[in-house]
Amino acid sequence: MIEQKSAPDAPALSLRPVRGAARCAVAALALAGTAWAARALWHIRLATAGQPASGPPDQGGGVHRPLNGLEDSYHLVASVGSAVTAVCVIVFLLWLDRMRDNAKALSGTDPRYGYPWLWLGWIVPVVNLWIPRGIVADVHRSVFPERRLPAVVNWWWGLWLAGLAGGAGIIYSDDTDEVIARAYSDVLPLLAADLVIIAAAGAAALMVHTLTTAQQEHVAGRDQ
Repeated sequence: MIEQKSAPDAPALSLRPVRGAARCAVAALALAGTAWAARALWHIRLATAGQPASGPPDQGGGVHRPLNGLEDSYHLVASVGSAVTAVCVIVFLLWLDRMRDNAKALSGTDPRYGYPWLWLGWIVPVVNLWIPRGIVADVHRSVFPERRLPAVVNWWWGLWLAGLAGGAGIIYSDDTDEVIARAYSDVLPLLAADLVIIAAAGAAALMVHTLTTAQQEHVAGRDQ
């Protein structure tokens, strides 16, 4: 009798750990939301204090008057907030990179958008209106083609776009002294943009938790 050799076991999937990256992303998003809340608080303080008799910080014609204590402190809050937000973006994208790699390994299909778009998709005009959401959506859909996309993905992206449209984004389109002048003259649009970005950070944190949990549960189910 000829002994039949059993087929070799399929190679184990090479998956990158994501739980730690997800925790870091959630923590970074919480810090970014706190930083934007601090900006909103300073916008209220500036509006309540009112513009000094000497006028706005930018006097026009390249002339800037000396800043008062409140305006100086806003410059510090804005600088720290921008730095925290920049770190948050990097940590979020590192989490997303790991999730993309795992989704490719689990589904056996290449991502719809190549690796450069993971970074460029946020800054290239026009396409930055849909590519980042598409990358996040593909992470879920490639592993769970039968499931609907979690609603939190659309909430996150809608709030982010609303924040951009409101003139917020990562950095205000105006410089800091111009934002101070806006807070003195018409603070409500600034506050609306602040609140939308804070809500977007909260939705992003929930999205990170939701997608990470789903992917990890799928991996655990395969191993059983």
